[in-house]
Amino acid sequence: MSSQFGQLFRISTWGESHGGGVGVVIDGCPPNIDLSEAEIQRDLDRRKPGQSEIVTPRHESDACRILSGVFQGKTLGSPISLMVMNQDARPEAYREMETTFRPSHADFTTQAKYGIRNWQGGGRASARETVGRVAAGAVAKKVLAALAPGLEILAYVKAIHAIEAAVDPATATFEQVESNIVRCPDPEAAPRMIELIKTLRSEGDSAGGVVECVVRGVPPGLGEPVIDKLEADLAKAMLSLPATKGFEIGSGFAGTRMTGSQHNDPFVLREGRVRTTTNHSGGIQGGISNGENIFFRVAFKPTPTITRAQPTVTVTGEPTELAARGRHDPCVLPRAIPIVEAMTALVLCDHALRQRGQCGRI
Repeated sequence: MSSQFGQLFRISTWGESHGGGVGVVIDGCPPNIDLSEAEIQRDLDRRKPGQSEIVTPRHESDACRILSGVFQGKTLGSPISLMVMNQDARPEAYREMETTFRPSHADFTTQAKYGIRNWQGGGRASARETVGRVAAGAVAKKVLAALAPGLEILAYVKAIHAIEAAVDPATATFEQVESNIVRCPDPEAAPRMIELIKTLRSEGDSAGGVVECVVRGVPPGLGEPVIDKLEADLAKAMLSLPATKGFEIGSGFAGTRMTGSQHNDPFVLREGRVRTTTNHSGGIQGGISNGENIFFRVAFKPTPTITRAQPTVTVTGEPTELAARGRHDPCVLPRAIPIVEAMTALVLCDHALRQRGQCGRI
């Protein structure tokens, strides 16, 4: 069961949702990068449960501890181990799942593959595994700040169910994203999204939606032209997240309804740099960043854990019904924002280090 990601900047997450704790080991982090637990904690606080009325009520401080790889506030170049202890685990709430498969969860497929599974909250398939990714992403952001000053990663909720926000990825700000509990920078759409999530929760149902992410200040040259294309690694990173079902970059599927003359991004020389007049490519051409903003969208399915009774079968194949009793998000998107940002940082950090190693510059 692989839990590793990256080539030069490599991470390996560990832990189960209702076990003793979760965390990550980071290998390949350069030395002499300023790093503190407080800097990591800022991103973990945006991901943690219990932070608002529209997310799971599970109470976890998600307090991060640096166990290795940092001395006197600086990275050593050795493996960095980060740990978060579980404080509000309730494995007994999942006793029914020991013998019953939850619809649209990983219960059946995990059992089919391994012949054994941790039925206490989904084990490694739980979104709690992403604590380690967010912690590692915070470290990756620190490395990127040293390698590519001015690079900025910003994700936000673009749509919940049928409610779509009007957001300009070139001008959206962190303050706008964090101004409301659904993390949507559109002041007109955000209240409607919040009300919809509340309504669906009261009805025992859930909603999905779309997260959009923009990366500004990206230097040209990151990525590879064949297998490890930058958009390919971003797609793998995003689709490795729990509940994701789709990825598109730049014009995405809408680009199929354009002609070549409409879709091409003409080059111009602006302030001594090669730029493009449009950005249908989403900042990546031929698998390599071109210096324009990278922007992409990730589709998240409705949370499969709902309190409505659903038909299913037991581990012995007997038909039955199941209604969730655990504590779950009626919509995962508000807490997915820092996770999407973290995975973006991990991809860009890895490619920045690879670019420096191969070409001696970024």
